[in-house]
Amino acid sequence: MAGMALLDLLGQATPAGATDAPGGPDARPRRPHAPARAKRAIHLFMNGGPSQMDLFDPKPALNAHHGEPYFSKIAGEVENVKDAGALMRSPFQFARHGDCGMWVSNALPHIARHVDDLALIRSLYTTNITHEPALYLIQTGRMISGYPTLGSWVVYGLGSENQNLPAYVVLDDPLGLPINGVENWQAGFLPPNFQGTRFRATGSPVLNLKPEREDPVEVARVQRDLLARLDALHQRDRPGQPKLDARIASYELAARMQMSAGDALDLSNETPSTLELYGIGKEPTDSYGRRCLIARRLIERGVRFVQLYINAQIWDNHTGLAKDMKAAC
Repeated sequence: MAGMALLDLLGQATPAGATDAPGGPDARPRRPHAPARAKRAIHLFMNGGPSQMDLFDPKPALNAHHGEPYFSKIAGEVENVKDAGALMRSPFQFARHGDCGMWVSNALPHIARHVDDLALIRSLYTTNITHEPALYLIQTGRMISGYPTLGSWVVYGLGSENQNLPAYVVLDDPLGLPINGVENWQAGFLPPNFQGTRFRATGSPVLNLKPEREDPVEVARVQRDLLARLDALHQRDRPGQPKLDARIASYELAARMQMSAGDALDLSNETPSTLELYGIGKEPTDSYGRRCLIARRLIERGVRFVQLYINAQIWDNHTGLAKDMKAAC
């Protein structure tokens, strides 16, 4: 998935002011290899893993053999013998939708209306049943840590169309980080400035982004100019330090973000009908809907890659499948 998405993004139309240098140390836009339609991406990460056989992939054989014992055929693959029950059919009903005839269960009635605008890839699989390596795999293509995530590769290859906002933004859930924590958006062996930047959906997007006391514009400009000269001297004496370069770049970006980030998160100009469509102002959809709308606003402002996380492992349905999955949907 990461490779296909990256190839499509790498073929976007040439942005103004683009450079020929691939994977430069900054986020300037870079010329692609071939033309394509995709310019930016929003990645909705479904923590826990939605069950495909209850949403998009009906299993008629399960209906035919529902309730039959099956332990003897999978004994070598079951971690806990007590977990081995009988075969179970999906509690949801499937039907074909759209001109394409895509199978969708009645757990997703709204998505079913838009299947002709979607691409469903059925060929992906993994042999690992453990959350930690599975998360590494979906984020980086490898089952171990230390490799760049998809967002990092996209920004490394394409840069950003907005130099006043991070090129790779993460909107994680305020209730807690996913498994593997911040490693889900790390840059791995790429320079650190290609890792994701966490934004909060309410209040200041980044903690300590603005000073407690606002200085006059001219004073602030003098302070930034002095800091830039000191940083340049510091870098000159310490060449080849990517972490230092990334830290200096992050401080420079923070100064530019003080105006741009607040505007991206300000939903006051959105119409009531838009807020209603995103489920903002009502539970249980307010928090996630707010992050979805912010993701759209960031993309509209030229951010290259935005990744959203949902609270806890809402899709990790070990028991209570029908009730819990319906609530997640």
